[in-house]
Amino acid sequence: MTEQRPLLFLDVDGPLNPWWAASRRRPAGYRALPMRPTGWEAPRPPLRVWLNPGHGPLLLDLGFRLVWATTWQAEANIWIAPVLGLPELPVVHWPRMHHQDPDGVHWKTRHLVATAAGRPFAWVDDEIGPTDREWIAHHHRGRALLHRVDPAKGLLPDDFATLRAWAAGG
Repeated sequence: MTEQRPLLFLDVDGPLNPWWAASRRRPAGYRALPMRPTGWEAPRPPLRVWLNPGHGPLLLDLGFRLVWATTWQAEANIWIAPVLGLPELPVVHWPRMHHQDPDGVHWKTRHLVATAAGRPFAWVDDEIGPTDREWIAHHHRGRALLHRVDPAKGLLPDDFATLRAWAAGG
């Protein structure tokens, strides 16, 4: 049987780790966790990541097939998923990261559309812009929701409501 749920491409830093707010104060419901993903080995101090364990059950209940779409790549399954109570998720493997696109779209955009391969998808990220929306509208034949999250706030109840309604076809 073919998977019928839409994909949810999920970024970590911004939506799940509200790094902008965390530099000032701990957001309500979040825990500060020292992490050592690749690139943050000693003697460098651990990376402080803010996560809300309540987000895991909410994400699982949205009606999507969750997919990591983050620079954390497979390390999101090691460092992020266990804190949120998520199972191991599929991962988008980027051919290149942080490059300049000739059309000005985000460096993730083209690869996410290729990965979706026509399937409906939502993308949650703090770096989505109008150029990405326009490019996807012209190059993706399925439904798509590009949902920008404020990196000072992370995912909020209204964000979950928007995603749930969209996954249900609304």
